[in-house]
Amino acid sequence: MLIRSATSDDVPQVLPMVAKICALHENWDSAKYGFLPYPEQRYEKWLTRLANNSDRNVFLVAEDEGKLGGFLVATVEREIPIYRLQEYAFIHDIWVEPEYRQNGVAQQMVMLCSDRFKEMEVQQIRLDTTAVNEAARQLFASCGFRISTIEMLKELGVKSP
Repeated sequence: MLIRSATSDDVPQVLPMVAKICALHENWDSAKYGFLPYPEQRYEKWLTRLANNSDRNVFLVAEDEGKLGGFLVATVEREIPIYRLQEYAFIHDIWVEPEYRQNGVAQQMVMLCSDRFKEMEVQQIRLDTTAVNEAARQLFASCGFRISTIEMLKELGVKSP
C-alpha cells in the first residue's frame, strides 16, 4: 500500500472509516465515547482543513489502487504552561480497514507520522487507546511508544441537559 499525505479530495473516502472507528469506540465504552449522531459529519470540515494546511499536523492515508484502506490524523497541541515541554503531537485517530490489517499498514503510518513530527522538531507524540484494545497497545509499543498515564472514569449518574 502507498502511504501518503491526505488531500481534501480524500476526505469523503475517509469519513466512512471515521464512522467505523467512532462506532467501535462507542461500543467499547459508551460513557467515554458517547458521540452525537453522525460524528463523521462533524469531522468533515476539520479533516478538510488539516488536508489543506499540513504545517503542524499529519493526515495520512493508505491507498491501494485508488481505494483508501486506512488513515491516521494527528496534530500539534500546546501544553499548559507549567511544563518544560511547550507542545506535543497527538495522534487522534488511526484506522485500517479489516482487509488490509496484519500487513504492517498501521505501523507504516505511525512511523511515517513520527518521522514527519521529528522533521517539524516536535519532541513528543502522545495518543490514547482504550483499555480493551490490546492490539493497538502492541502496535504502538512496536513503534516505540510506552504507557505514560492511565485515565480512569467514574460515572456519577447525572443526566446530561
